[in-house]
Amino acid sequence: MQTTISTKGQVVLPSRMRDRLGLRPGDKLDAHVEGGRIVLTPKQRRKRKARIVIDPRTKLATLTLGTGAAVITSKQVRDILADFP
Repeated sequence: MQTTISTKGQVVLPSRMRDRLGLRPGDKLDAHVEGGRIVLTPKQRRKRKARIVIDPRTKLATLTLGTGAAVITSKQVRDILADFP
């Protein structure tokens, strides 16, 4: 991926990269030079925020924590729900 430095010295991180890392406006990044490269590292991971989306395959509402979140199986869901009256 390629980006450009603005006249104010600002760099835009491509949305695919931000989404993959779960970065949002206001997040802090550590910046340092390493072997002639600029390395940006998220300062602190935010807690994932659950949201409801429509599954494109089933068209049903689904709860998601975003890309990279842990996935549980149908059997695990049944086991969890078996504990409820």
